[in-house]
Amino acid sequence: MYTFSNNLKIGSFIAMAVGFICLTIGFVTAPSTVEEAKAIVAAAHDDGHGGGHGEEATGHTEEDAHGAAASHDESHDAAHDEHLLHQLQNRPWSALYVAAFFFFMISLGVLAFYAIQRAAQAGWSPLLFRVMEGITAYLVPGGIIVFVILVLSVLHMNHMFVWMDADVVAHDKLLQGKAGYLNPTFFLVRAAIFLGGWIFYRQYSRKLSLAQDESEDNTNFVKNFRWSAAFLVFYLVTESMMSWDWIMSVDPHWFSTLFGWYVFASMFVSGITVIAMISIYLKSKGYLENVNDSHIHDLAKFMFGISIFWTYLWFAQFMLIWYANIPEEVTYFVARLEDYRLPFFGMLAMNFIFPLLVLMNSDYKRVNWFVIMAGIIVLLGHYLDVFNMIMPATVGDQWYIGLPEIGGILFFGGLFVYWVFNALTKAPLQPKRNPFIEESRQFHY
Repeated sequence: MYTFSNNLKIGSFIAMAVGFICLTIGFVTAPSTVEEAKAIVAAAHDDGHGGGHGEEATGHTEEDAHGAAASHDESHDAAHDEHLLHQLQNRPWSALYVAAFFFFMISLGVLAFYAIQRAAQAGWSPLLFRVMEGITAYLVPGGIIVFVILVLSVLHMNHMFVWMDADVVAHDKLLQGKAGYLNPTFFLVRAAIFLGGWIFYRQYSRKLSLAQDESEDNTNFVKNFRWSAAFLVFYLVTESMMSWDWIMSVDPHWFSTLFGWYVFASMFVSGITVIAMISIYLKSKGYLENVNDSHIHDLAKFMFGISIFWTYLWFAQFMLIWYANIPEEVTYFVARLEDYRLPFFGMLAMNFIFPLLVLMNSDYKRVNWFVIMAGIIVLLGHYLDVFNMIMPATVGDQWYIGLPEIGGILFFGGLFVYWVFNALTKAPLQPKRNPFIEESRQFHY
């Protein structure tokens, strides 16, 4: 049975406390009037830092909507100033949302990997099932937090989803045409269905997994297999719809048929990376004694392979849109290349070039500290991936990495560590009666 170390527990609480303070400062210092917003941008320019361009601030979706309603220069300037205010007010909300979604998607990616192992009746991975179940325990608090942020968005506590603004929709024929799908009530109903289905499967599969340990036959194992196979069908549909709703709709004029797969690849590789890192940590503390280098090697192979898969999807999406050069599509990448060049190309380097060079060698996949180092870079890269998906639409060019962004990572990172490692204390780390447990124990590559 795993014992949650006091140092790790204290560290997670400190991270949450510091993160909460940083996020609070971000919300408190956000402007409440147009004049305050202008003053913040002017001060940023005087100091020679910040991503903003003050008088030239761009906001592709909402500014177009406001501009369509403007009949002369004065009203256009007023709409521009209001949009600038919304961008700066969105920044702490966006930092909160990016971090909340990032750690939630890690647990959701692990849930998919776990269900695949169950449905495939994989023989190598049962020794890692308790680690996966511990990570997916975060689905409950993480999902609730994300849902609360979505509810607050519907209540107009922020301006991250411009299609929720009735005034914007009233002057935008494209958004009016999508109103049957993009409307607040249906949006929240879908979110509740997604979260309810994911959490139900996790809880029920965990229950069957623990029951199998005390059972005298394989009835619970077979039930888990059937539920996992059925869940994967549900997951494939709902994960894609979730990516459209929670991420792609912040840019409601833009769409990509690859987007669901692209988000899935990001959460899948992030989840597998965390499984590897936690397994290595537990083994270093004397737990998971039957987990060997071959298990870590296989996890690192998945890290490498899904990183290449992510790159394939990224390039397919980027190249086709960029080459076609259709205005309503290419503006998505123009905004990121003009205003987010560093995080955009930095994400590509960390998510593709680094894993390609570091994890290609088979021997390095067996070196624990090497896998940990690669995992840290991969996770940072996929945080930037989520950052690049959300921030350009919500804050435009008024971005930089500051207290809200750092605070979000610390708070949700601390909460994630506490919840996951606390869940690991609830059951023995090694399953007892899984039919494939001996195969997993003897696994060698």
